[in-house]
Amino acid sequence: MTAPLIALAVGRGTGPELAPVFERALERITALHGTRAEVVRSPRLYHSYVSLREQARGTGEFERLTDEDATHYERFCREQAARGVRAVFRTAINAQSLYLVRQRLAAVKVEPLTAGPARLLLVRDQAQGFYTGENRHTPDTVVRTMEFSRAVTVRILEYAVRRARALWPQGPSRVVMAYKYHLLDGALDEWTEGLAERLGVAVELFQPDTVNRNLITHGPEDRTVLVAGNEWADIMHVVLLDRYGAQRQEDRCTENVHLAPELDELTEYQTVHGSADDLAGRGVVNPVATLRAAARIAERHAHCPGAEAALEAALTAVRGRGVRTPDLGGQAGTGEVADAVLAEFAVRTTGADASTAGAGTAGASTAGAGTAGAGAR
Repeated sequence: MTAPLIALAVGRGTGPELAPVFERALERITALHGTRAEVVRSPRLYHSYVSLREQARGTGEFERLTDEDATHYERFCREQAARGVRAVFRTAINAQSLYLVRQRLAAVKVEPLTAGPARLLLVRDQAQGFYTGENRHTPDTVVRTMEFSRAVTVRILEYAVRRARALWPQGPSRVVMAYKYHLLDGALDEWTEGLAERLGVAVELFQPDTVNRNLITHGPEDRTVLVAGNEWADIMHVVLLDRYGAQRQEDRCTENVHLAPELDELTEYQTVHGSADDLAGRGVVNPVATLRAAARIAERHAHCPGAEAALEAALTAVRGRGVRTPDLGGQAGTGEVADAVLAEFAVRTTGADASTAGAGTAGASTAGAGTAGAGAR
């Protein structure tokens, strides 16, 4: 069987220290399943916001470096998709560069959530609105130009419903759109008119504060697809994870799907936390989100059935022994946590001795830093 290609893009901050954790975890997980994957790393080390601030001299150079990163990463994604790559793991990079790419490639972030018996699918529109667009600088002002598009809006809704039907056999019960649509002169109302009949599911447009009020007052309805603009979803993603996901953002990985037709839904996996430049090099970065991303990619793209469940069991066991990074109240370094989890993973996958199963897989030398600094998104 030909080894699948998995792309890797690394940003500054803790990226150079988390990338080896991902590579070694992916190698270990696939080997334990009798398969392998080939990692294709982008040759560019992309900026975080902090590294840009340190290097750029003035807004003009800041803008130039931002565009260089965006252009390079967009080209890297297009080239990998053309080669047949289906998955990318990316560490945190500067948000403006990232959103220029997401606009050009029509990206959405996808997060299934469970609230008791209710199931939700959050589909975050990353291709439109204030987070996208370009800046024009004049003395003491910044003019930011952005756009919304009927074609992109419809494409996102079609994908959201299709994804929900793949997730839930009964299909979605409703689609709730959370956008500041009052600011768009009725355009979103016009674009979504008639979509409910065509998609076969109710499509309702709400102001974000109304969505919040309804969630607080009534709770979520089962099989709701929540399609949301970035202005609301970026903030609420972490809140919804806390309320319905029962996990911290430092521990989570998530996926971004590129809907531009030529990308063929190339999926980018990332940690939810940021670049944490202020902690880089201290050996205390929480590797859990990176390990989860490796297991998810291994199961979905590298023929490793059960990898995610086995990793979750390994994480639970390791936490129970008190092996945690400082952000979770422990004293273990990145490499120690990663080695312990991968050793426990091997036990649950093959029955190997936990004392030797993970030796040499992550290594203290790969320890990074930080948990939730700027620049992730």
